[in-house]
Amino acid sequence: MMDWTDRHCRYFLRQVCPQAFLYTEMITTGALLHGDRERHLAFDPAEHPVAVQLGGSEPEELAACAQFAVQRGYDEVNLNIGCPSERVQRGAFGACLMAEPRLVADCVRAMRAASDVPVTVKHRLGIDAIDSYEFVRDFVAAVAEAGCTTFIVHARNAILKGLSPKENRQVPPLRYEHVYRLKEEFSHLEIVLNGGIASWPEIGRHLAHVDGVMLGRAAYHHPWLLADPAKRRADVVRAMHRYAEREIAAGTALRHITRHMLGLYHGHPRARLWRRLLSDSAQLSRNDPQLLLGALEAVETDLPLARAA
Repeated sequence: MMDWTDRHCRYFLRQVCPQAFLYTEMITTGALLHGDRERHLAFDPAEHPVAVQLGGSEPEELAACAQFAVQRGYDEVNLNIGCPSERVQRGAFGACLMAEPRLVADCVRAMRAASDVPVTVKHRLGIDAIDSYEFVRDFVAAVAEAGCTTFIVHARNAILKGLSPKENRQVPPLRYEHVYRLKEEFSHLEIVLNGGIASWPEIGRHLAHVDGVMLGRAAYHHPWLLADPAKRRADVVRAMHRYAEREIAAGTALRHITRHMLGLYHGHPRARLWRRLLSDSAQLSRNDPQLLLGALEAVETDLPLARAA
């Protein structure tokens, strides 16, 4: 979810669902150690509970970054061992680390020593052609020895060469049964399932076997999937209008906020109109948060498009 679940996206999703546990996009240790730490770690208090997701492979660097996150008030520090992109592999972290469970354990141990919040791991079932249950079982066992008690499992292998990140989310088959089996064998651990889940009936079926479910792109493209029955889209838009007013006053461009809101009316008869209005470059160039209220009026009533601006 790099470049997707930034602080504006998370604030928006919090308006949709008060209960969801939110995660940052993956932030590399290099970005925090040598880059704009404030920009990467900033978040609004309304986002709680929120976890920072780190990418790296050096225990000392990860420990330092975990400490930065704790100082900023994050509720959890998550180590990403699931990203299969070539850029991440060149940095010797992400999914390729599944081949080095002892190193991952050392990373977790160092992060736990440097922080007083839970340290969790997000990973795949296997890498390349290694698809046996025993592989992921041994990985979880090794990392659990270092004190990790929560594993977020993307129920696919990561193919490190030959597939793009998008293809890695589609081509390797889903094997939910391996994740269920992990929970059976490691009943004392919290096992959270990720991958290919896009509806409440699916969530309900999985929760009969695991402790939790993580949604990624499904929640981004169809955020109303997360909404409580009592929620109204109009309330979310009004909350985001107030947020946009504050952010624009602080120097944020409106487009950085609206780009995450395009899916709010997914499935609604006027969803296309909503997307069009929030993507209008001429309107966005004005940097006026009233665009949100105008779009809301156009979508929630039957005003013609000419009046929607």
